Amino acid sequence: MKLEKITTRRPAKKSPPSARSYDDACGAAHALDLIGERWALLVMRELMFGPKRFSDLRAGLPGISANVLTQRLERLEEIGALSRRKLPPPAASHVYELTPWGHEIEPVLGVLGRWAARSPLHDPTLPLSAASLMLSFKTMFDAKRAKGFKARVGFRIGEESFLVRIGDGECDAARGACDDAEVVFAGAATAIAAAVYGGVPLKALEAQGALTVEGDRARAERFTSLFPLPPKM
Repeated sequence: MKLEKITTRRPAKKSPPSARSYDDACGAAHALDLIGERWALLVMRELMFGPKRFSDLRAGLPGISANVLTQRLERLEEIGALSRRKLPPPAASHVYELTPWGHEIEPVLGVLGRWAARSPLHDPTLPLSAASLMLSFKTMFDAKRAKGFKARVGFRIGEESFLVRIGDGECDAARGACDDAEVVFAGAATAIAAAVYGGVPLKALEAQGALTVEGDRARAERFTSLFPLPPKM
């Protein structure tokens, strides 16, 4: 008996397809369809602490070209992960910001960062953005080391300011003024990371002119000890 070939029609895709799809029903595969292109996830990282202009995003991602950044922003807006709006006068410039759904990617960034920090191939001397540094604090924070410690720690990194609050076993970071901080670190993100993750003494970084520390010195020293890196694999 001759067998008939049966063709099953695929259902129409419900979301805009990426340039190359995995054609896989797994949620992780679909996530990669959405944000798996190079730079996409890092663009979302840079927007995690609030809206930014196109020029601000390029400053945080020095290796990206203007054309690629434009493409990634358009794609992320297309899938609903971010939105674009115009600031009122006198600014009259456009900014990009994550949607509530876009913000939900933050825990994924934390897990990826902690997992990758265990790789012996990880090079901590490469450039580091302010947003990446702030996310790392939330990821690497050790509540046991911070037992009984409360602090408001400010950071001035380039034109950006952040306030990190530590207390009750939690660490939170937000972009904004740090006028009420008890201690303020000012310098490049790489210099601050060298103190926190590289074990470089604050005095040494200050002597090099790479970092300044204002305010409660004891709190500054204690802060740098609260973020141990996971062991290498």
